[in-house]
Amino acid sequence: MKAITIIQPWATLIAVGEKQFETRSWSTKYRGELAIHAGKKVDREACQKPEIQAALERHGYTADNLPTGAVVATCDLANVYPITNHFEYSGEAASINAEGVIEEIFEGNEYAFGWYEVGRYAWELHAVRRLPEPIPEKGQQGLWNWEGVSL
Repeated sequence: MKAITIIQPWATLIAVGEKQFETRSWSTKYRGELAIHAGKKVDREACQKPEIQAALERHGYTADNLPTGAVVATCDLANVYPITNHFEYSGEAASINAEGVIEEIFEGNEYAFGWYEVGRYAWELHAVRRLPEPIPEKGQQGLWNWEGVSL
């Protein structure tokens, strides 16, 4: 299956169901099963932001015990939305299609857990399945093939 490496704490936020969208600077046409790989880096500053710290604490995590260098979950990549509007003053962003119809609004914790500048992309993740134990794996940039078990 395809996999993506995400630095911590964002990989764990996805795995525990707190984060439904992964924001990226690039799009993909791929849709389907996706493994979430926690990279070796932990953004300790991000872990101290109130929304992130509270979400991690709800699941027993801190910056010091996040799994790294391992696949932590699988999910389905359902959609990729281009970020077309960003309202920093109100803490929300939106994806609006060519017909001017709002496809998705990103606000609240979802907004706090991503980087929603115009020109970026929000990858919608469905059916997240947290692995019982992280599976050690090296990881790579971009989408890569993981030969682990499908859940």
